[in-house]
Amino acid sequence: MLDRQARIETTLQLALPAPEIAPARLHAAMRYAVLGAGKRVRPLLAYGAGELASAPIERLDYAAAAVELIHAYSLVHDDLPSMDNDILRRGRPTVHVEFDEATALLVGDSLQTLAFQLLSESIIADDPRRQLEMIELLARASGSRGMAGGQAIDLESTSQALTVPELEFMHIHKTGALIRASVALGARCGGALSDAQLHRLDHFSKFIGPAFQVIADVLDAQSSTAMLGKTAGKDARNNKPTYVSALGIERARELAGDLRDNALEALDSLPNAGGNLRELADFIVLRKF
Repeated sequence: MLDRQARIETTLQLALPAPEIAPARLHAAMRYAVLGAGKRVRPLLAYGAGELASAPIERLDYAAAAVELIHAYSLVHDDLPSMDNDILRRGRPTVHVEFDEATALLVGDSLQTLAFQLLSESIIADDPRRQLEMIELLARASGSRGMAGGQAIDLESTSQALTVPELEFMHIHKTGALIRASVALGARCGGALSDAQLHRLDHFSKFIGPAFQVIADVLDAQSSTAMLGKTAGKDARNNKPTYVSALGIERARELAGDLRDNALEALDSLPNAGGNLRELADFIVLRKF
């Protein structure tokens, strides 16, 4: 993890415009939003899947950076006063607090387009058609049928008591789509996996994405702001539906464990039984922050 986190940090530093390049304030804010913080779970998943596919590490750097840029853009926009109205992210003031709301909007826009610039200007697949498929995959996962659509459902669901299937539908889009895309992009940077093995990897990501969200809901309810690096307990105060509000903490943890078991089972037939993805699944479900 430490090695891959260091690689993605270097790749992101090089991909982001230098702060002295005009418009300097926007570029400084972009770097503030992305660098120096975060667990980098999505890039780690891209690296883990790519290793199974024997992908060159340099290709994985670009795919991992692209998914992290999309994730960072979503956090900047989610924190805005018009959305979740949060003032703390990754242990420091959110972008609209540190800079201003207009700059935060432009930061999100710019990070999103930079992600697709990286995927289109770098050679990340053996076949140009495969590379186009990867760009489409990330676009679909990020848009109204993926992450952005899930956020829209989340905003519409405030003060509503959602059932577990309704929560699953929301988070398949809001959280799960980008996690699923991270695994798919990493795997497609190499050519060592069959279509059947790619399907098993996708099956893994369909389970580990919801598991990530369940644990996020549990941690929001149980952990401190200092530990999380963001405002703890905000979901409950804002009357937002979560797995904890639907199930309670213990049953939510049991659900996360069941999802992890299903995710690990999907890896059994893959090279090295999924390699580092197994460890990442444990990290996602057993983490404390």
